[in-house]
Amino acid sequence: MPAPDVLVVGAGIVGAACAEALTAAGLSVEILESRFAGGGATAAAMGHVVVMDDSEAQFALTSLSRRLWVEMAPEIPRDCEDEETGTLWIAEDEEERTHVRRKAAFYRQRGVEVEELSGEDVARAEPSLRPGLAGALRVPGDRVLYPVNAARWLLERAVARGAVRREGVEAVAIFGRRVETRQGSLEAGAVVNACGVAAPLLTPGLPIAPRKGHLVITDRYPGFCRHQLVELGYLKSAHTPSPESVAFNLQPRATGQMLLGSSREFVGLDPSINRRIRARMLRRALEFSPALARLSALRTWVGFRPATPDNLPLIGRWEASPGLFVAAGHEGLGITTAPATGRLVADAILGRQSPIDPAPYAPTRSFPPADHAHA
Repeated sequence: MPAPDVLVVGAGIVGAACAEALTAAGLSVEILESRFAGGGATAAAMGHVVVMDDSEAQFALTSLSRRLWVEMAPEIPRDCEDEETGTLWIAEDEEERTHVRRKAAFYRQRGVEVEELSGEDVARAEPSLRPGLAGALRVPGDRVLYPVNAARWLLERAVARGAVRREGVEAVAIFGRRVETRQGSLEAGAVVNACGVAAPLLTPGLPIAPRKGHLVITDRYPGFCRHQLVELGYLKSAHTPSPESVAFNLQPRATGQMLLGSSREFVGLDPSINRRIRARMLRRALEFSPALARLSALRTWVGFRPATPDNLPLIGRWEASPGLFVAAGHEGLGITTAPATGRLVADAILGRQSPIDPAPYAPTRSFPPADHAHA
């Protein structure tokens, strides 16, 4: 077999999106996955496709990626459960209502449709929320999808263009254009490390740490909520340097189930359920939606977000190893940003100009000093 143009290591949603974008550009691709497609962080994730405003670079990547998801939407199969639910960013008090206005102005200045809601509007839009909330920002273009099937669909698109999919092949090291696996050595014109929290094991020096999170899914309660519901304190929770945090995040699924998050911890790769953190997460959720107490929870699980020191992913050429490219470190935004990541990786490999500036995501950029939470 001739060596492919590109070897993509990792078939989570980011690796699948890279393979899809590379084959769309006419390159021959092989995808290596140690277990099965979408079986790692992708399988443990919420499926939110959301435009974020915590930095210009995050906005550029998430807004490009949401546009790419929207462009693909007519072709996305039903089992991916793609739904335009929109997001409600909820303000608890008047201080947060001021933040709603700032957030709305940021989005509008950059062409994203938003709607400011009063407390009365919020009560009408989402009756399951507690009375007395100050308001919310509605982002109607945000979406929800089922991550595992979305990853598999992206991979199937790549395979339909000729990509070779190799599951059960575990990479143990990457040396530029060569990948060592337990089954032998493989070479390509370029290699993409898209292994999420495992990426530093194959490419030492990548500033990625696993950030553990809990999710709880309920039985079926169609119509309990209609939007993805997120407290405005979510970004503060997501970006705090403390070892653990929780925030209210409730997602309606196409099945009628409710998916509840979220928590964050730096505890290595400990897969056990932290009952204390889960209890904090549930208490926080009940503060926003007391009606959740009437729902039956079916299951709790944990996953590991690949976090970076500056909360931006690593996308692009790894200068220390010629022929190696990185697509990892997306923390909690891998589902949202997968298509844009694939586009940037393909552009970097082909030497094309990207629709957004790729520099903020360069794996070799400078990072702030590591804090104790990453130790």
